[in-house]
Amino acid sequence: MSKRKQDKEGDSDSDSDSVSFVDVSFDFFDPNPKIDYHAIKRLLTQLFNRDAERFDLASLTDLILSQPTVGTTIKTDGLESDPYALLTVLNMHVHQAHPAIAALAEYFLEKSAQADPAFNTTLAALFRGQDTQVGLVLCERLVNMPVQTVPPMYRMLSDEVKWALADSEPYAFTHLLFVSRAYHLSLDEEEALANRAPAGKSSKKAKKQKGSQPPTQTRPDDGIYFFHPEDACIQEHATHAISYPFSTSPEPREADSFGLDVRGRLMLVDASRWEGLVAKMGEVYV
Repeated sequence: MSKRKQDKEGDSDSDSDSVSFVDVSFDFFDPNPKIDYHAIKRLLTQLFNRDAERFDLASLTDLILSQPTVGTTIKTDGLESDPYALLTVLNMHVHQAHPAIAALAEYFLEKSAQADPAFNTTLAALFRGQDTQVGLVLCERLVNMPVQTVPPMYRMLSDEVKWALADSEPYAFTHLLFVSRAYHLSLDEEEALANRAPAGKSSKKAKKQKGSQPPTQTRPDDGIYFFHPEDACIQEHATHAISYPFSTSPEPREADSFGLDVRGRLMLVDASRWEGLVAKMGEVYV
């Protein structure tokens, strides 16, 4: 059954510089074990990128689908279609013996040790703690999904966790660990991307989308950008945040070709800041 529907209205102009939008209805569903397995596994492969083969994503997908009342998928063609987006949370303490969760915990410790020893110390203590419950937040979507679909998913997840707690289910998290992606641009690459923008069309497009897009990022000092805009809100609420290179080397490419230097991203948020984070997303991405 659809949880909620969100529509995007179409628009078009008659001149050659017009930007056209297609009417799309986004339907929000619970994860469906009978239908969603392959699409969710593909989204996880996209999320973990070049390091995806380090993990048993088949069993991780099964684990996600084993808790269908917590988490949301987005579809555009009814219940029987493949999801284009996923948001869920897994209890890393409850599932610490699960092979996929154990492998991810080891991976996060490895990457945090390389990037931020203080973060690594905190994570190790949380994973070993008897009074801590770390929720692993997994959120991924196809590249053409608008960020405005994300806040409703987080609001639903917030409600679902509250309902699960009322039923004495193990979702009393002390911390939330968010996995995402980032990308690095050198100054030369950033200039090359800017030069690819079609002349005379950028201002028109900006005018037509005014009010519906979040602020764009200014260039970070390290040249590392959020892959998903909502990660800016998550980082604002995080006690620790790192970006890290994947362990698996990228495929070699021609000298004159262009490809993003995609990296992993990890952010830790205290559970006391969860509601504020969800509210902030709803304010920024409308």
